[in-house]
Amino acid sequence: MLLKGGASVVGKSVLVARREISDETWAVIGPLFPEAKSTGRPPVDPRRVVEAAAWRYRTGSPWREIPERFGSWNTIYKNFSRWASQGVWARVLETVQSLTHQRGELDWVASIDSTIVRVHQHGATLPRSTGG
Repeated sequence: MLLKGGASVVGKSVLVARREISDETWAVIGPLFPEAKSTGRPPVDPRRVVEAAAWRYRTGSPWREIPERFGSWNTIYKNFSRWASQGVWARVLETVQSLTHQRGELDWVASIDSTIVRVHQHGATLPRSTGG
């Protein structure tokens, strides 16, 4: 038996479907993904692909270690890659940034780690005090 919110009853216990992306977030970004073609292979649910990508980046796992609940890792990767080349992910980022900026929730403060900042080639040979 299926309950509201994707939960299901198995025996006497309730299994809750885990979502990587909330329904509210999906309502905003879902329409930005391309429609499935009516010919060819059966379409993959775009939400499942997005949730798999979110899981992968959240955990830092390789593509091959995506849990089976998301489907074939190769299918997930191919859809992710195709959407990247089509500019879908850039469109999603722009839309989310625009909406959060309009609500005043976007903070553009950035922190730069000095271990990755390089000195310009002309500044590398300047004399410096060693503090001694």
